[in-house]
Amino acid sequence: MWKQPSHSEPADVVRRALDFKCQGTQCYKDKKYREAIGKYHRALLEIKGLCRVLGDPDAGTKSPACLLPTLSKSTTLTDEQKGAMENAELECYNSLAACLLQMELVNYERVKEYCLKVLHKEGKNFKALYRSGVAYYHLGDFQKALYYLKESHKQEPSDTNVIRYIQLTEMKIRRTVQREKKEAT
Repeated sequence: MWKQPSHSEPADVVRRALDFKCQGTQCYKDKKYREAIGKYHRALLEIKGLCRVLGDPDAGTKSPACLLPTLSKSTTLTDEQKGAMENAELECYNSLAACLLQMELVNYERVKEYCLKVLHKEGKNFKALYRSGVAYYHLGDFQKALYYLKESHKQEPSDTNVIRYIQLTEMKIRRTVQREKKEAT
C-alpha cells in the first residue's frame, strides 16, 4: 500500500511517477491490463499532485487531496523534469486508452477522453488519432471517427487496422445515408 511521504522533493515525485508508468508498461506487456490501468493512474496522481502543489490550479482537481505529496511552495521543477512529466502524462493517457481497448467491456467514452487529452497537446500522435477514431466509431459518431482515422492514415498509410476501420466507418456512413433517403421518401 502506498503511503503518503511526510516530505517529498520534486525529484522524488518525478521518480515515483516514472516508476509507476514503467510498472504500468510492464503490466501491459504481460497482458495484466487492470493492473496496468492502476499503475498508470497512480503515475497520473503523482503528476497531478506535483503540478497542483507547484501552482497549477487546474491540475489534480480530481485526485484526492490526501494522496498529494507535501512539497514546499518554493520548489520548482527543472526543464528536464517538466519535460519528463509532460511526456509521462501523455504516455499514461495513451497507454490507458490502449489498456481500456483490451478490456472485455470497453468504455469507449473514456478511451475517447484519454485520447483527446493526448491530442490536445500532441495533435499528430498516431496512436491517439487511431484510438480516437475507434472510440468514435463504437460510440456511433461516424463522421468524427472517419476524421480521426483518416488523420492517422496520413501518418501510417499501410496500417491495416486503420484501413479496416476506415472501410467499416465509410460503410456505416453509406448505410446511414441510404436509410435517411428511404425514410425521406
